[in-house]
Amino acid sequence: MELEYSSSLNGASFLLFELKQVLRLKQIGLSFQEIRHKVKEENLFQFNNKGRINRALPSVMRRAEVIDNTLTTFFIEGSVEMSKVINLYAIMKTDLLFYEFMNEVIGEKLQNNDYIIEKKDINLFFAAKTEQSNKMESWSDINIEKLKRAFMQVLFESGMLRERRSKELNRLIIDESIKHHISHIGDTEYLRAMGE
Repeated sequence: MELEYSSSLNGASFLLFELKQVLRLKQIGLSFQEIRHKVKEENLFQFNNKGRINRALPSVMRRAEVIDNTLTTFFIEGSVEMSKVINLYAIMKTDLLFYEFMNEVIGEKLQNNDYIIEKKDINLFFAAKTEQSNKMESWSDINIEKLKRAFMQVLFESGMLRERRSKELNRLIIDESIKHHISHIGDTEYLRAMGE
């Protein structure tokens, strides 16, 4: 699928618990349509707000679509760390701008053993992308500021950022079985973006 830049991470940052609910239903053979219906009817995300379900669900469903059966099994049966890595991978696979951020900023830093992410790194990345993209040029400053925060939130929740307010990056410990599988299906670039 051809991805274009999107700011959907604003309404749907990490959503680990929500993705797990969807993958469990996928694993037992429900169609995506049935899953959508069940999530809404039974409030499986446990949100108090219906609007929030409608904002988060499309992103969660897109992630569930790019997670194959092997990764689904790892996600459901493995450790929380494994789930976080697979979710991060799925976010990159479904969000081009976030993937480029991981690849060009975070992956680069980790390749160079530079464990500090500064505001200027994020600002430079967004400024460069806005110059290259007509679509992003039309986004409001507020939208872009929110998106920067959403990106940092994903880094924090995935375990790549040491503390919520910190600038210090962590190298993820990626389980060998996940590494092997992601390489095997030809997605090594995503491992590289995670600093592998």
